[in-house]
Amino acid sequence: MATREPNTHLALLFRETGWTHRQFVQAVNRIGTERGTPTKYQSPSVSQWLGGYVPKESTRPLIREALARKLGRSITSTAAGFPPPSGGPENSDSTSDALIDLSPTNSLPQRRLFIGASLFSVAVSIPNWLDVVGRMESVRSGTVSRIGMSDVDMVAKMTDRFTEIYSQFGGRHSRPLAGLFLANTVAPYLRADATDDVRKAMMSAASFLSYLTGWMAVDEGLHGLAQEYYVKGLELAGASTDHLTYCHVLRGMSVQAADLGHGSIAVRLANAAAATSPKMGPRLRAFMAGQQAHSFAVAGERNLALRSIMETEKAIDVAESGPGPFGGYGPATLAYHTAQVRHAMGDISGSIESLELHFQLRGPSETQVSGIRFHLMLAERQLQLGHLEAACATWSEVLDKYPKIHSGRVDRQVKKISQLLLPYISNGIAREIFERSRQSSRVT
Repeated sequence: MATREPNTHLALLFRETGWTHRQFVQAVNRIGTERGTPTKYQSPSVSQWLGGYVPKESTRPLIREALARKLGRSITSTAAGFPPPSGGPENSDSTSDALIDLSPTNSLPQRRLFIGASLFSVAVSIPNWLDVVGRMESVRSGTVSRIGMSDVDMVAKMTDRFTEIYSQFGGRHSRPLAGLFLANTVAPYLRADATDDVRKAMMSAASFLSYLTGWMAVDEGLHGLAQEYYVKGLELAGASTDHLTYCHVLRGMSVQAADLGHGSIAVRLANAAAATSPKMGPRLRAFMAGQQAHSFAVAGERNLALRSIMETEKAIDVAESGPGPFGGYGPATLAYHTAQVRHAMGDISGSIESLELHFQLRGPSETQVSGIRFHLMLAERQLQLGHLEAACATWSEVLDKYPKIHSGRVDRQVKKISQLLLPYISNGIAREIFERSRQSSRVT
């Protein structure tokens, strides 16, 4: 669609970036590739956009994200001079409405592309604790029905079931189920009549389920969708004054950013989680400091990373003599974080050593999905050091278990096996794993 008026909003943002037209389209194309929908825009497209031609709706999030990454702030459709999206979470009037709008449709592939569900945004708007605590206009009485504490218990038990499904099989099956449950059951509960205590408890339960659904969306590779769920989880946690879940969600967002290589964003989120946490015992302190260490390492802050990992080690030493784990954080997770810190700082051998320690320390509560992912990570690092047979043995163990796993992240890691082994195809052991991985891979 064309307009007769130049897009002055976009022109101002473009001028602020200092980019050439070529650099602009390169940034847009790079993000298109990142989200799995490659684009091939060339310099003349920028002239068209600035002249008033409105890009396709699927392209607008790419343009906004490119500008956001360059300028370090969120860029809305209005700020970019684009018309508002014709649907999706941005137009929801409330958090409960957003859950309804977000969940049932995100199972559809065409909907994923429409809302840019796989697009991670470095400038996503994070509501501050003081901005959300104790208030939520969408949670009000007088509609649907009345709920009680038994309904809250049911939501908590369903959340546990979704966690079990995810832990055993991966996010591809569990995330759509959790999203539909949020939309069809939990969101209406948020508008039902209830006592103040029941309403706060329901919002807290909904907050953690929204966080879990976001975590599972990350496993699918739907990073923008995950961010939507995370932000709703923050809003619900604030509305229910659930300080601990609020910080838990922020930490989860930091994990997502760090794993994608966005170090400075990961640091900001990890620091915010630690700074806004309620009074911390040693287990919670380790839970927060471990993620700070990983984030600092990804951001290239070596000294801060080492200081944080030492803080985590001290906290775990104290915590092991106290009550049970918080958020599953124990010596095995500490070893994993140490492996990630070492790898980010270039210590591949040390990273392998820490990953092997992680596997020695893993308990029955650790998820099968993470076990597969971390073994794939271990194999890649073994190959980096030239340990071909060790890497092939690790990959062989993964491929034995892979058919039962339905995880987007695992799928993409398995696809990489054949690419990594191609230079070693003359080796009989490598050739066997090469062929097995090609036959097993679900990603084309």
